[in-house]
Amino acid sequence: MNRVVVVGRLVKDPELKKTNNGSSVVSFTLAVDNRQRSNGERSASFFPCTAWNATAENVAKFMKKGSLVGVDGRLNQRSYQSRDGHTVNVIEIIAEQVQFLEKKGDSNNAPDIEDGVQSTSAPSSEKPVSKSAEDRDEPENGIDTTDDQLPF
Repeated sequence: MNRVVVVGRLVKDPELKKTNNGSSVVSFTLAVDNRQRSNGERSASFFPCTAWNATAENVAKFMKKGSLVGVDGRLNQRSYQSRDGHTVNVIEIIAEQVQFLEKKGDSNNAPDIEDGVQSTSAPSSEKPVSKSAEDRDEPENGIDTTDDQLPF
């Protein structure tokens, strides 16, 4: 089984590129909070991610530095020769699904992208019966995860 699910923030704006055969590809790095405290300080791990084709195009269109996203994909290991002749090994996440986890302004229409297909949920005209802890700006399970508490 080869499955990876991570939630983090982009460390810089993604840049869309085209391969020689015309496929779209975008690479981005996610900063993921480790939730471990070393000497009272927070730490993060940085994971390189790659998305292809329509998924790549939508990631480049909708994401930017600091965007909170969930990535569902698989680990991939590859190697290449550097210009100085050394072999460089890379372990990356191949993003098969990207979910945008923040509301943009007042909208609930943040797109989910799975294999290049974008779907949004239309806002409902019905009022919710009760709000979740997140909607009430209260910590869920006693854990405060507001942005000012994250290391990135």
